[in-house]
Amino acid sequence: MMITIVLLMSGILTACVNNKTTDNSQTNDKNMEKLELTTAWDKVFPKSDKVNHSKITFRNRFGITLAADMYAPKNASGKLAAIAVSGPFGAVKEQVSGLYAQTMAERGFLTIAFDPSYTGESGGEPRYVASPDINTEDFSAAVDFLTTLNNVDPERIGIIGICGWGGLAINTAAIDTRIKATVTSTMYDMSRVNANGYNDSMDADARYALREQLNAQRTIDYKNGTYALAGGVVDPLPEDAPQFVKDYHNYYKTPRGYHKRSLGSNSGWSVTTALSFINMPQLSYAGEIRNAVLIIHGEKAHSRYFGEDAFKMLKGDNKELMIIPGASHVDLYDHTDIISFDKLESFFKEYLK
Repeated sequence: MMITIVLLMSGILTACVNNKTTDNSQTNDKNMEKLELTTAWDKVFPKSDKVNHSKITFRNRFGITLAADMYAPKNASGKLAAIAVSGPFGAVKEQVSGLYAQTMAERGFLTIAFDPSYTGESGGEPRYVASPDINTEDFSAAVDFLTTLNNVDPERIGIIGICGWGGLAINTAAIDTRIKATVTSTMYDMSRVNANGYNDSMDADARYALREQLNAQRTIDYKNGTYALAGGVVDPLPEDAPQFVKDYHNYYKTPRGYHKRSLGSNSGWSVTTALSFINMPQLSYAGEIRNAVLIIHGEKAHSRYFGEDAFKMLKGDNKELMIIPGASHVDLYDHTDIISFDKLESFFKEYLK
């Protein structure tokens, strides 16, 4: 196992893409929910002129139809390695995951960035609910879809999970042996943070009080026939907000990253979403992952301990931890001069060959 400290990279992502549709862009499942997908380019990042872009849908094992953006390198031929991308927790594919997917497509991979169940353009009711089980299945369903494409080698599929989807990516890699390489970027363990609070500051009594509060909310929601939302990133920003909250605000609540369908930018998850994460640890079988894993985190990220502790669970000489000097949690959302796309490219080329 290898720990790497990388120097900050320089360079800026080139802009621009075309909307050419690729073959097999939709699954043939006749039972899929019909989704309303925008035809406009409404991402928070510019198009790339190096890739072809199309909208696709696929269905997960729970019957929920998911929406995704597909990015394919122009002039590519033969069977390609493919990567499914999702995250951050509370974001949509028009934000961070789309940027990662488009950039990796520029580097020769066929990629999809998808909206998780119950969010964004994907289906599922009620809206704005998360589940460690269903969201793990979302990643595997993306792999299902990729294996059916004529221009994808089903033996060369990887995933990237960002922020809260980093922990879910590791959980998926532990159960889905078709995934040959997994990357987490600026990861959270959503089970741990919901059950224990930040830096494991919540004891059993505090956790019980939280359960009481959330279950009381269930009663209220049932009586009202609606699910109360927790609110996205706090706005206006309190003067005494922690730096990481200020960083979130600077992304989700400003033109830099705001998107109308993003939970973080708007009304957030349902209040009771935390319940299933509290009771279901995600990383229980991380130590049984045999395929390659790369965990990337920022040196100054408030969430760094999630990635470092997850790395300690991994076994084998194909696991790697990369700490990017000076980087915060949100820096790895969209600062293309800091995100080590060179490392992502070399990692996937090594293990998806």
